[in-house]
Amino acid sequence: MGRRNLIVVVISLLLFSGCNQTTTLSGIDPKKFDANVESKPVKLYTLKNKNNLEATITNFGGRIVSLWTPDRKGNFADIVLGHDSIQDYLNISGNFGAIIGRYGNRIGNANFVLDGKEYLLPINNDPHCLHGGPEGFDRKVWDVTDHNDSTLLLKYVSVDGEAGFPGNLSVEVRYTLRADNALEISYDAETDAPTVVNLTNHSYFNLTGNPEQNVLNHLLWINADNYIPVDSTLIPLGNIESVKGTPFDFTTPELVGLRINDPNTQLRYAHGYDHNYVLNTKGNVDSVACRVVDPESGRTMEVFTNEPGMQFYSCSHLDGTVSGKKGIKYGHSSALCLETQHYPDTPHHPEWPTVVLRPGEKYHSVCIYKFGVE
Repeated sequence: MGRRNLIVVVISLLLFSGCNQTTTLSGIDPKKFDANVESKPVKLYTLKNKNNLEATITNFGGRIVSLWTPDRKGNFADIVLGHDSIQDYLNISGNFGAIIGRYGNRIGNANFVLDGKEYLLPINNDPHCLHGGPEGFDRKVWDVTDHNDSTLLLKYVSVDGEAGFPGNLSVEVRYTLRADNALEISYDAETDAPTVVNLTNHSYFNLTGNPEQNVLNHLLWINADNYIPVDSTLIPLGNIESVKGTPFDFTTPELVGLRINDPNTQLRYAHGYDHNYVLNTKGNVDSVACRVVDPESGRTMEVFTNEPGMQFYSCSHLDGTVSGKKGIKYGHSSALCLETQHYPDTPHHPEWPTVVLRPGEKYHSVCIYKFGVE
């Protein structure tokens, strides 16, 4: 080969390599997330660790866009549902991977009373308020205050009266992709007036790495002896019941789909699982709250939290009408959600762990998703 031809080949290889580097390991094109939303810049941010795990996050709603993890053979795949571009997140309703607030889960009849004053919230889950309303934290552009290979720090100030909630609430959410293959999400908040706060993340996990397969063959273990039953509109009845002898018993590992179609009133109300578990961990972030295993790929995920509860959702609303990454249609039970949080509708249940935050107090919540193989 002549010198001139060799130079052409080298340049071509370099250009080809550069093109490959324009996407993340999981195949996401960051340029498709460059935008201005409500006059604020939106981008895609990438976290990596020494083991080649990768998380991509956009500051629109603090959404986890992709999570790149290996199976038992060392083959990597993206294990969360989401979209390929910011335009899809803007145009398609849904909470894929988002920060949820001010109040994760439901508040009954879209109202609550605090210190003798009633506050009215937007109704978006008739007749209730779900996940802070239709313009909750998942639809906000968060300010990026720190970013490096392992950490992304987002900040948002929710003004007094936003979505009907009182107080100016200053929130910071930090994502850390740790060397032990855990993605840690920490939430901190302060307020200048009494308010209610319940923050969580709404990632949709499918450990097969292929959302065209459902998660009914995932093995699930939840460290909880009790759960909170709901009415037909998925609002807590107010009692806490034992999981023993019910389809809600995951105190030993069971297939997600084993009892999902049982003739159980609670399952019928939710068309599957959409219930809060009362964790046995009692706020100890070092105790495993939940473990999921995909027997086929060997991927595992453990959940740790200082929260008293966790919502297990089997994604019954996905019906194939929503197209996600790579144009894949997301069908029934194509993922599961494990949302660490205080209990739903707690403002109407003062006997439960409080969600009230007052001036001078600090809100702090931690959720850790730790990935492995077996």
